[in-house]
Amino acid sequence: MMNKEILLKGCGGLSDVRVGRHAAAGAYAYLHVRHSEGDRTTVAHGCYSTEPQTVLAKNDKNKIAYSFLPLANSTKNMMVQTGSYNTLKVLRSVDFGLYLDDGAEGILLPKRYVPEGWKVGDMLSVFVYHDGEDRLIATTDMPYGVVGDILKMKAVSVTEQGAFLQWGIMKDLFVPKSKQLQGMLPNGEYLVKIYRDNQTGRAAATERVEENLQNESLTIAEGDVVDLIVLRRTDIGYLMIINNLHTGVLHANEVYQSIGVGDKFKGYIKKVYSNNNVDVVAGTMGYKRVEDATEKILRLLTQNNGYLPYHDKSDAEEIYIYFGMSKKTFKMTTGNLFKQKKIKFETEGISLL
Repeated sequence: MMNKEILLKGCGGLSDVRVGRHAAAGAYAYLHVRHSEGDRTTVAHGCYSTEPQTVLAKNDKNKIAYSFLPLANSTKNMMVQTGSYNTLKVLRSVDFGLYLDDGAEGILLPKRYVPEGWKVGDMLSVFVYHDGEDRLIATTDMPYGVVGDILKMKAVSVTEQGAFLQWGIMKDLFVPKSKQLQGMLPNGEYLVKIYRDNQTGRAAATERVEENLQNESLTIAEGDVVDLIVLRRTDIGYLMIINNLHTGVLHANEVYQSIGVGDKFKGYIKKVYSNNNVDVVAGTMGYKRVEDATEKILRLLTQNNGYLPYHDKSDAEEIYIYFGMSKKTFKMTTGNLFKQKKIKFETEGISLL
């Protein structure tokens, strides 16, 4: 037992704990931490040290007991995030590729993905996943999505255990049957969330997207520009995913173009209610929306010899079909252009000045 103390890394609120070190060269462990302070006990799972593993620890105030369990082969590379991009150091070259540093025996980057001009010690950005034999593999190919992403993906095959989705790399992405809503069919497209399985460390997908969203603790406020994804149609409009975290309603009277499940676009938070329900709007707020529409109207006027047969009495549907904007936005924009003396109103339309 060595008495040297090191700083334990990766434990969030316990990162100030200094731990005694037990020399065990090359050993890696899954760490279960129980931290007692007064009447409060904190349990942290998945913490790990980048140093050889500890067997006893204490901080300035309390003695803390640590329990260490050996990692399974498939999950021992704690410094590598599977299903995500990692920046890893080149360790060595072999006939069939490069081995990259994962804190253990190394991860193979197959020869066909090796960039030109590499050298030992270089840092490479790679995507890491498990192959069919449960080995970690690196690639410079770009998958359609990474862990945490919500997106629409196409099923390429279906088995009794689940379905496989086209991922954009050599490996297809597995969706367990228990994570499907009504079963998947080959060539069908499904909205899924990519996640990392806590038991195996493998990336997988779930169709149960809504279960992973919550509005109890909001990270958005009124006026915020956000990323929106269409989750499903409702009686009053569309239920939207906000920043991959929350849900909000895009009301039918705020929809000015055809949208469907899985479509992604920018929007903003229109209203946050006392019960944490949220209303969203597509596009950006206020005059920025008008400025975007301004450019479009001026461009269309220029392309049509300075005249367009549309005005504030035109049918709202006709305005939307031609300009792709609501009648309200059209009237705001043309009014703004009139005040700037860039257009004039004619009896049956608008023209450039």
